[in-house]
Amino acid sequence: MNQQNAFEPEKNAQPGVKHVIAVMSGKGGVGKSSVTALLAVGSHREGYQTGILDADITGPSIPKMFGLKAGTFTGANGLLPLETAAGIKVMSLNLLLPNEDDPVIWRGPLIGATVKQFWEEVDWGDLDYLFIDLPPGTADAPLTVMQSIPLDGLVIVTSPQELTLMVVRKAVKMARKMEIPVLGLVENMSGLLCPHCSRKIEIFGPSKGREVAEEAGVPFLASLPLDQRLAEYCDEGRIEEYETDLFKTLLAKN
Repeated sequence: MNQQNAFEPEKNAQPGVKHVIAVMSGKGGVGKSSVTALLAVGSHREGYQTGILDADITGPSIPKMFGLKAGTFTGANGLLPLETAAGIKVMSLNLLLPNEDDPVIWRGPLIGATVKQFWEEVDWGDLDYLFIDLPPGTADAPLTVMQSIPLDGLVIVTSPQELTLMVVRKAVKMARKMEIPVLGLVENMSGLLCPHCSRKIEIFGPSKGREVAEEAGVPFLASLPLDQRLAEYCDEGRIEEYETDLFKTLLAKN
């Protein structure tokens, strides 16, 4: 098989899902999952029917952020996603495990197959937006999503460190190789908000996200500082109480 054919996607439709947006990062530890959750919460606040497919199979954190426990069920049309307190539909491997801290020690092909199952065999019903939380990097699972799910685009998450920004450039090139639009770049952990005076402290260095976005020719969506309140909400399963304009910005710039 030549390289061009290897990148031709085989996509399986979910007719009730109108828009599918994947959230990816070139490396781990940049807060990609929290950005996915914030986009979904913002979408739901705007009145859209919203879901999250947690494709970060070996490091799923979406259920924890929304306070969801294991307990999915099978309906007439496949697995039924759980719903958050506000009504966001979520499917994650952690919802299928006996204990949320059980490790998932799988090789790439099995991870990719599970991600495809979460798209093809889950009864998502009617959704305006489905956000997919990809595992970090550009290996098997992100490639599986790009080849087998009809994405409307990607949001790429980075942080101010030079190493992270270098990897972001690779992620942008991968998306273009797969002919998937990059809807925007989010620079997360862009400084620390002092809980006493609200002054921003650039603990990872000065912001470079806008510069990298301009260099790559993609929209720059936001610089999100480290916020103790957001961290607490994620730990307590209350992320739906946190407010940002991130989703509105995504719509405005695309």
